[in-house]
Amino acid sequence: MFKTIKNALKTPEVRKKLLYTLLLIVVFRIGCFITVPGVNTVTLKEAMGSADGIAGLINMISGGAFSRFSMFAMSITPYITASIVIQLLSMIIPSLERLTKEGGEEGRKKINRYTKIITIILALVESLVLYISYKDSGIFVNNEFVTAALFVVALITGTSILMWLGEQITNKGIGNGISLIIFVGIISGLPSFVTTLWGLIVVDGAFSTTGLLLSIGILIGAVILIAGVVFVQQAERRVPVQYSKKVVGRKMVGAQNTHIPLKLAMAGVMPIIFASTFMTFPAMIISAFVKDIANQTGFLAGLYKFSIATSSSSVGIGYSIGNAIVYLLLIIGFTFFYTYATFNPAEVSSNIKKNGGFIPGIRAGKPTTEYLSSIISKLTWFGGFFLAIIAIIPMFLRFTNLNIAFGGTSILIVVGVAIETVQQLESQLAMRHYKGFLE
Repeated sequence: MFKTIKNALKTPEVRKKLLYTLLLIVVFRIGCFITVPGVNTVTLKEAMGSADGIAGLINMISGGAFSRFSMFAMSITPYITASIVIQLLSMIIPSLERLTKEGGEEGRKKINRYTKIITIILALVESLVLYISYKDSGIFVNNEFVTAALFVVALITGTSILMWLGEQITNKGIGNGISLIIFVGIISGLPSFVTTLWGLIVVDGAFSTTGLLLSIGILIGAVILIAGVVFVQQAERRVPVQYSKKVVGRKMVGAQNTHIPLKLAMAGVMPIIFASTFMTFPAMIISAFVKDIANQTGFLAGLYKFSIATSSSSVGIGYSIGNAIVYLLLIIGFTFFYTYATFNPAEVSSNIKKNGGFIPGIRAGKPTTEYLSSIISKLTWFGGFFLAIIAIIPMFLRFTNLNIAFGGTSILIVVGVAIETVQQLESQLAMRHYKGFLE
C-alpha cells in the first residue's frame, strides 16, 4: 500500500488527483465546524455532551458535525437512504429497471438525477425532524419561523454540498467520493479512541497495570479484526472459463483459458450501511413527534429503544438482543440484494455462451447459470454472516465500562474504503504505465 502511494506521488497526473481529493476532504472537515445560524453554541455543548443512540451514530458518521449542529450535521445519510429507495424501486418499477440495466450513460444520468431529487426531499424531512426534536431543548436562540427556516435550509445546503463533493471526488479525484466522506468522518474520531485508551492506562494520575493490559488486548483485538476484514475483502473464488478457437477476420484465434473472479464479500460494506440506516430511521421519526420518548413507556417508546439499540447501551440487554437478531437478518438480506444487483448469473452465462466459452464440466446455457448461482449463493451466505457477526459483537461491548469509539462496523467501513481506494490508485498507475508504453 505504501509503495503504491509512493509511486502515485511520483506520477504527475495521479498526484494531481490525490491533491484534489485531499483538498475536497479539507473542505468537508472545515464545514463540520461551521455551526448553522440560530443555534446557541453554549447550550448546544451541554446538550450534546454525551450523544448516544441515534445521535451518537449520526455523530460518528458525520465526523462530529452532528454534535456541533454544523451545516454537515446530517452527513451523507439522506443520499444513502435515497440510493436504497432507488434500488428497491428499480426492482418493482419496470421502467427504472430498464434504465438501470439497459439505459447506458444516459440511463445512469437519469438514475443519478432521481437519486438527487429524493435526497433533497429526505434532507428536508430529516432537517424538519431534527428541528422539531430539539426546538424545546434550548439549543436554538428562539423558536421563530425564521430560525427554523434558516436551520432547515442550512442543513439541506450542507447535504447538497456533500453530494457535490462526493461526485467531484469520484469523477476527478481518487476513490468513491461518498465512501471517502464516510471514511473521513469515522477516522476523525481516532483522537477520541486514543484518549479512551490513555484513560484506561492512567486513572486519576496513577498508572494502572490492569488498564494497560486491557488496552493492549483491545489493540490486539483490533489488529486481528482488521486482518480478518482484509482477508475476507480480498478473498475470491476463481471460476475457470475456456474459450474455443474461433475466426476473427482472416485469422484463427487460439483457445484461451481465463477465470471469473467472484469476491467472497462482493457487496462490501454497503449492507451494513443500508441496515444501520434502516434500523435507526424509526427512532428519528418517533423522536420528532414524541417529546422525551427515551423516558416513557408504551409501544412507541419500546420501538424507539429497539431502534437505537444498534448504537446505545442504555436500553437494556433485551432490546439489544432483539435488535441484534433483526440487524443480522437485515445485513444478510441486504448482502443478497446488493450482490445480485451487481452480479447477474444469467447475464454472465449468456455472455460466456455468446463468446464461445464454457466452464469445464458444465454445459453452456442454463446449467452454467445454475452453477454460478450456486457459487454466488454460498459466497453470499458466508459474506453476509461475516459482516453481521463483525457488526453485532461490538454492540455488546457497550455493556462494559469501555467507551470505544471504533466498533466492528467502523472498522469494516474504514478498511473496505481504504482497500478500494488503494486498488483504484493501482489501476490509475497501471493505466498510466500502459499509456506510456504505447506512446
